[in-house]
Amino acid sequence: MALQALQSSGVAFRRILSHFPEELSLAFAYGSGVYRQVGPSADQKNAMLDFVFTVDDPVAWHSKNLKKNWNHYSFLKVLGPKIITTVQNDYGAGVYYNPFIMCDGRLIKYGVISTNILIDDLLNWNNLYIAGRLQKPVKIIAMNENIALRSALDKNLRSAVTTAFLMLPESFSEEDLFIEIAGLSYSDKSPEGQFTQLMTLPKTLQRQINHIMDPPGKNRDVEETLLQVAHDPDCGEVVRLGLSAIVRPSSMKQSTKGIFTAVTEREREAEKQAEREAGSMHWEPDVGFDPGSPGSRPEPKA
Repeated sequence: MALQALQSSGVAFRRILSHFPEELSLAFAYGSGVYRQVGPSADQKNAMLDFVFTVDDPVAWHSKNLKKNWNHYSFLKVLGPKIITTVQNDYGAGVYYNPFIMCDGRLIKYGVISTNILIDDLLNWNNLYIAGRLQKPVKIIAMNENIALRSALDKNLRSAVTTAFLMLPESFSEEDLFIEIAGLSYSDKSPEGQFTQLMTLPKTLQRQINHIMDPPGKNRDVEETLLQVAHDPDCGEVVRLGLSAIVRPSSMKQSTKGIFTAVTEREREAEKQAEREAGSMHWEPDVGFDPGSPGSRPEPKA
């Protein structure tokens, strides 16, 4: 059964999108707040809405977002958009998340990722964090005419089909496949066919398989290792181990980064209280803030 997006969700999502800077190459929503869930505990109305925003210039985007949504950020906001972008790009899976945000009457979480980093992950599966999410049902809210991005999105789905097929047994039902690949007709499970499929996998996954299968000191090239794996009865398990080697570290790093990027409810309430006590005083973020220079904290604006 195909998942159904909630009625009027598109309008609600676009209203939420209007609270953020417009320079997005891709914006999508996902999770239980987007698609109908089964079961008595499924509460779509109060479920958190999850978004990912893809931007060409993270520094410029965070600079504008700090002006519009200063309270969304953790303590890292005082370091300015360049430091935020460094944390985003260089730690975890290349995503900066702002969670537990009230926006347009809904509780949301949104992640920001560079367009170039996303394209690289979609093509090569460097960490499969956002690329993996885009292999599952998502609601596209906005997308520009970036041809490279659109091509990478398609390639990511084709790679997912190939990888899933390699891990399936000789005989399988339609329910064993993700709903996006339910109509797959190609069924060549011979070693030659498996080798062809292995050679089309993203480079990072190929390297992980080579690392798993290449004995110490042997230093075989990737193609030689993949040919061996293609003739291995446990080919699917080897691919699964390669995927695990990609996903586990990136998930752990991204979770650790969340400790520093998240703002707790207590911190946000304390900040609101300070603003109320300040009366008409309003803090403006200094987007050019240099943490090493004295007196660089944003000055109050009357």
